Amino acid sequence: MSVAPAASSRSTRKPKGEGHERRAEILAAAEGIFVEQGYEGATIRKIADEVGLSSTALYMHFADKGEILNEICRNAFDTLAEEHRRTLAEDAPPLARLRRIIENYMAFGFSNPNAYRLAYLTPPVQTRHGAETVAQQSGAELFRAFVSVVEEAVDQGALRGEPRTLAQVIWASAHGLVSIMTTKPYFDWADRETLVRTQMDALFAGLTAS
Repeated sequence: MSVAPAASSRSTRKPKGEGHERRAEILAAAEGIFVEQGYEGATIRKIADEVGLSSTALYMHFADKGEILNEICRNAFDTLAEEHRRTLAEDAPPLARLRRIIENYMAFGFSNPNAYRLAYLTPPVQTRHGAETVAQQSGAELFRAFVSVVEEAVDQGALRGEPRTLAQVIWASAHGLVSIMTTKPYFDWADRETLVRTQMDALFAGLTAS
């Protein structure tokens, strides 16, 4: 990415209009600032400068930075929920749908590392303005849908164990790989698709009923 002179984009105020586009620009800019500088280090002024707005103009879109973080988390969970719904509607065995759900979850994390880190790796102190509630509520809904597929797989004898425990083990395993690869990108990782496939093969082989 080329770097434009500091005065050309961030100090030039943009015209009004195109509210949805402007909100999307604010959210995209805030993702990076929250991840790089933490919730406390991020300020409305920094976010506004990043998108070429005055702080006053930014307040026309969001009440405060807590609302911005809240929206980023909500969008992340909404995207994952839509992926879940499509997979749940597929005419496939529960084990196949289960694997597809977790692979989609991991693909989202790899494709949206900033949003993923804010939704799943933000410490509670950084979410006191409401994003933690979004994570708790929306995240719980996603997990319940995931558990329902695990229950189907157990009922059909494809998995063995208590469904909620199995769901947590599978999710935690996927989350661990996404988290470490996105927060330690400098490590000499093997091919990502190979890592994901190997991890999922080993995990499901261990959980699949013989």
